[in-house]
Amino acid sequence: MDNNRVNRRALTALAMAAGTVLTVVVGQLPAGATAAPAADQRAAAASAAQHASLSAGAYDDTYYKDAIGKTGQALKDSLHRIISTTQTGKLTYDQVWDALKDTDQDPDNSANVILLYSGRSQSKDAHGGNPDDWNREHVWAKSHGDFGTDTGPGTDLHHLRPEDVSVNSERGDKDFDNGGTEVEGAPGSRTDDDSFEPRDAVKGDVARMILYMAVRYDGGDGFADLEPNDKVGNGTQPHIGRLSVLKQWSKQDPPDSFEKHRNQVIFDKYQHNRNPFIDHPEWVDSVW
Repeated sequence: MDNNRVNRRALTALAMAAGTVLTVVVGQLPAGATAAPAADQRAAAASAAQHASLSAGAYDDTYYKDAIGKTGQALKDSLHRIISTTQTGKLTYDQVWDALKDTDQDPDNSANVILLYSGRSQSKDAHGGNPDDWNREHVWAKSHGDFGTDTGPGTDLHHLRPEDVSVNSERGDKDFDNGGTEVEGAPGSRTDDDSFEPRDAVKGDVARMILYMAVRYDGGDGFADLEPNDKVGNGTQPHIGRLSVLKQWSKQDPPDSFEKHRNQVIFDKYQHNRNPFIDHPEWVDSVW
């Protein structure tokens, strides 16, 4: 492979990692290198632009323009208005099956989905109610606020994920916290009598899904006002804890490419609203 291609690929990789748009400038090529064909330049720029569309700030001048510069309750209220009024696509519970096959597709195997707590790649078709199937996990447990599976919080893709039937049953409606014994079938996930701790690679994902739900559902739409608190054992109250642990998890595990891509797919193809804490993780501390 020639040095010119090595340099272009290295620059593209750096730009993708940083979430910034790569501009290929021929005049900055090393001395003696030849300029890439125009088609290669356009392809590199298009690839970087695609990844940049997932970066924090990409929607600040449009989608989030009314929230920029706000903090506290004012920020929370603004984000609620944004993500509720733009949620023009709402699914039935049956439609969630096919949507999850898209949102949670394994990037290395298009026939599979990635299970949230287990981390296992499993056939899209292996879903249902059998012990080794995957089913639809409500990260904000639907009993916490008793919203069921009607269209609304019970079918909101921003907190619904594929999970092994047995692991989903083990999590049940427990709050989130650190500690416990390892969950069979979900390496790195732990549980005890009143809480569940997901594996490290998705701790931030879980936190940001919970906090999205708290902003999106504020008592309107005929559903309960969902709010996190700092305890476990919340039962059927419209609360999930522990907030202090969720905030810690969000910092410990920032949004990765899978989570950002998932947010984009939901926005582009299904609900047309976004999880603001994926786009702006710093807003977690700004609101709570």
